[in-house]
Amino acid sequence: MSLYFDQDVANPESVVRERYAAASQAAEPALCCPIDYDPKYLKVLPEEVLERDYGCGDPSKYVTEGDVVLDLGSGGGKICFIASQIVGPTGKVIGVDMTDDMLDLARRNAPIVAERIGWDNVTFHKGHIQDLSMIEDNSVDVVVSNCVLNLVDPAHKAQMFNEIFRVLKKGGKAAISDIVADEAVPVHLQEDATMWSGCISGALVEDQFLLAFEQAGFHGITLDTYGAEPWQTVEGIEFRSATVLAWKGKQGACLDHNQAVIYKGPFKNVLDDDGHRYPRGERVAVCDKTYRLLQSGPYADSFVFVDPITAIASEDAPPFPCADDTLLRPARATKGEDYALTTELCEGSSCC
Repeated sequence: MSLYFDQDVANPESVVRERYAAASQAAEPALCCPIDYDPKYLKVLPEEVLERDYGCGDPSKYVTEGDVVLDLGSGGGKICFIASQIVGPTGKVIGVDMTDDMLDLARRNAPIVAERIGWDNVTFHKGHIQDLSMIEDNSVDVVVSNCVLNLVDPAHKAQMFNEIFRVLKKGGKAAISDIVADEAVPVHLQEDATMWSGCISGALVEDQFLLAFEQAGFHGITLDTYGAEPWQTVEGIEFRSATVLAWKGKQGACLDHNQAVIYKGPFKNVLDDDGHRYPRGERVAVCDKTYRLLQSGPYADSFVFVDPITAIASEDAPPFPCADDTLLRPARATKGEDYALTTELCEGSSCC
């Protein structure tokens, strides 16, 4: 197929639907990048699902047992069927796609996969990924997507990121594999229908892709994989696969439990998504919400956590000024001003 097409992309949705409807009937290699899936999860998948898989990453590897998983743009169901095996019989997988032919492909193979693995925990819905009205608020542990977000009309992209945030539980995460560009895509390339439906001209620039998660309210946003080589290069613009992880959960009251964190390094200081700055090696005062966030997700190995000698009950904790500049918390503040313990060194101590 020619890279360029003489049809404009005034209606991106219809262009995408037509191309992916055709791709559900016959494999189209131009729609995917080479991906190394765990082969043990591919053994139970029907051949037509394997042949008509289009993506640029493997977000299923971020799923764990028991999760409720939502796959945006689920296509023929490959990621859903892989995730189904990982989450096990106690988990649940939901696929959403707008293309009838792709949904037919996924639905007719779902009973085959269920019989082979021993449980049936996958459902497929027709819908747009920027309108997830069929999914309840705060109901999903992991939202995954494989090379689909770039196909959404730019006018609907902000709504799409907001919808991903809405359906996730507090503490849940998004794991999104997509194509990103190293420069802004010019208008004349955006108006090429084949390039748009081929996951090229709708790609966001790398930093804008991450910023979209931030603007939707996510934290801990991480560029977890980044293609060493471009998937395609057009007019000097490089398009490559990337996977972004982003967490929900930084919303809520800021209460002071007299806790502190110490950033280990290696950087001299770092700034989090709420504007808190952590100088390396210094005790920084944080609210209880931030304290707990930093113990999980992408942060857990970066900090030392300092609890106060005397715990403060939630009902007694005053508001914490999270909007202020970095507040240092001296050791004496967490130990207590009257703390005067002296320990004696025992003979044969194991610490020296």
